[in-house]
Amino acid sequence: MNKKILSIAFIFIVTLKTTVIAQPYARWTDVELKLNNGIVQRIINLPKEPGQFFTSIYKPVNGEFAYFRNFNTDFQFEINDQIYSGKSTWELKEIKTLTDRKNGNGASVVLISADKSVELTLQFLLYPGSSAIRKKLKIKNLTSSPFKLESIDIEKFNVKGATFSWICHDYGRRRSIGPYDGNMQDALITVHNSDWQQGIVIGNEAAGVLKHSSVFWQEESICAGLTHKDAMYPFRKYIFPGETFTTPQVFTMVYNNHKDPDEMLNTAVPDFVRKYMGIRLSELVEKPTFVYNTWVPFRKNIDEKLIMQLAKSAADAGMKEFVIDDGWADNYGDWNIDKKKFPNGLKPVFDYIKSLGMKPGLWVSVGSASPKSKIFKAHPEWFVLDPQQIPFNLHIEDSSIVTACFSTGWYDYIKGVLKKLTLEYGLDYLKLDFTVVTSPYRFNKNMSGCYAANHPMHKDQRESFYVNYERVWKLFDELHDSKPSLFIDCTFETMGGLQMIDYAMLQHAEGNWLSNFKGPEAKIDLRIRNIAWWRSPAIPSTALVIGNPEMQDTAWDLHIKSLAGALPIMLGDPRKLSPADFLKYKNYANWLQLMENKHQIMMYRQDLPGFGEPMEGMWDGFQRINTDTRSGGIVGVFRQGALDTKRTFFINYLDPEKIYQVRQVNGKIIATLNGKDLRFKGIEIELEKEYDGKLFEISLLKNIQRQTY
Repeated sequence: MNKKILSIAFIFIVTLKTTVIAQPYARWTDVELKLNNGIVQRIINLPKEPGQFFTSIYKPVNGEFAYFRNFNTDFQFEINDQIYSGKSTWELKEIKTLTDRKNGNGASVVLISADKSVELTLQFLLYPGSSAIRKKLKIKNLTSSPFKLESIDIEKFNVKGATFSWICHDYGRRRSIGPYDGNMQDALITVHNSDWQQGIVIGNEAAGVLKHSSVFWQEESICAGLTHKDAMYPFRKYIFPGETFTTPQVFTMVYNNHKDPDEMLNTAVPDFVRKYMGIRLSELVEKPTFVYNTWVPFRKNIDEKLIMQLAKSAADAGMKEFVIDDGWADNYGDWNIDKKKFPNGLKPVFDYIKSLGMKPGLWVSVGSASPKSKIFKAHPEWFVLDPQQIPFNLHIEDSSIVTACFSTGWYDYIKGVLKKLTLEYGLDYLKLDFTVVTSPYRFNKNMSGCYAANHPMHKDQRESFYVNYERVWKLFDELHDSKPSLFIDCTFETMGGLQMIDYAMLQHAEGNWLSNFKGPEAKIDLRIRNIAWWRSPAIPSTALVIGNPEMQDTAWDLHIKSLAGALPIMLGDPRKLSPADFLKYKNYANWLQLMENKHQIMMYRQDLPGFGEPMEGMWDGFQRINTDTRSGGIVGVFRQGALDTKRTFFINYLDPEKIYQVRQVNGKIIATLNGKDLRFKGIEIELEKEYDGKLFEISLLKNIQRQTY
């Protein structure tokens, strides 16, 4: 074959390969839309000469799938109390290809309602190698008057013969038999039939208390979207003529040939979240690996001298981030530095923290002010009003604080405050706290949202829920635009529910302060591991900021081992550490940083095979294996008062043919095995103490480095 023919052949092969890679996941005719990425397929019947819009087939490409009927409602919402759904009559206006910045590929379908009141755009996205189909709605008002939008089901499937399925709710962890009406903790639900070995994962990207998912509730259907008008915190949005409302997204994954739903929870779900959802942690180049926070035991009793001392001790212990919590400002709202406590301001303090090799951070209550503050006196119209039209505190029953409404000029004001703090002081971490929409501590639904009738972005209390969430997310996005490396810790108090975290927050903030645990040390460690297990792998574990273990506790090393399965953060008084403890702390800190550098462990966490939910009298564990590179990662194994002193642990997601070394934190080799043996034969360990744990590195033999601390 001559050079010219070889050249033509090469061009043909390259062109063919490019064509295959670029092949769209959506194809359509006048009557049918087909979505298919080689993993999953969905066929949608389009309205023909006005008609209905419905999914007729939704299944994995290979194998059978028995869940759905051949007519699925597909979506449903109410406008001025009138129901619109896929069963309504629609006219097809257009279809076009849709993409996103994460390699999503699909279609955008535009429909017109039979009464000519609504233009509805349905957007579907699929991703390379993923079983997820992501969907959202865009609802446009075609009338000459405002309309009231409520009770949105972004996805609505009609099921058959599946009512004896397991419903795995609360981040996919708690199992029950239906019917099930979900709540604010249901960022993810899995519906799984053990007999069929099939199921569907439903991921709801709506914010906070406004997410709603239900399974077999009042009818044989599976729904996901925003809360209905009869909910405790109902969604509502007024759409003015010519305006469009875009819903959050919902992602679904259908699967077969899985005996246990946790197989999806440990593989397909975190892969999609990490690679394609667009979460902030995936954008952050340097993830935190060991954080110190001043809140416990000092509370607000801090000053320049104390912070300098704590910073020196925290740096000596190997901490990588140092966060000053509450107590630095002269009042809530004005956010001026308390010159009695910090006579030289905060800049020299932060400069000192940076000189010690740590990244500085600061706590701010993002939506609170004192009635005595200058900003409240100047702009009382910026604050949340109760039903009697009086400014009040959404957070707790405390009249020394009032809550700001983000639908007012407060938004630009607090953005200016936070930008100034971040840019002038070089902050890398902001802990943004306290209630802005609903409180985790007040269970009276009337003491939530904003009742003001004159705030420019919401007409009533119900509309204020959604608008204020969206404004907080916009604020976070603008802070990141100013400083892309900023780690925003949006606390569960800001989220609006006890220990709540979700996908909406993850797309705008990096972490979530989930708790304020205290008590006997062994109980703290159990709570740490339990809350991390409960919310991961559905939620990236590095987003889980779990307080309040203290550095000087007698069992501090068990705190670190437990926290290695989430975001390691310590509080307490590091000045009380002995010289030997400082050395041990630094060894752990350096080891964690090394594990991140080698394996990027902070973006991964999976269940450890054979170990379940952490609980008293049992063993538990976690693994943080890089499933993309399969270079290795870390494993944590714990004895929580169990009677047996020995257990064998097994490791998934390694290359079965390649050789790995298993090492303790001190570098001691305890095993050299291939990935297959680590998965099926495992390693036996012994923990003589009733409450104890061990951490291990698993690394490809070629990746072993000399480890010095």
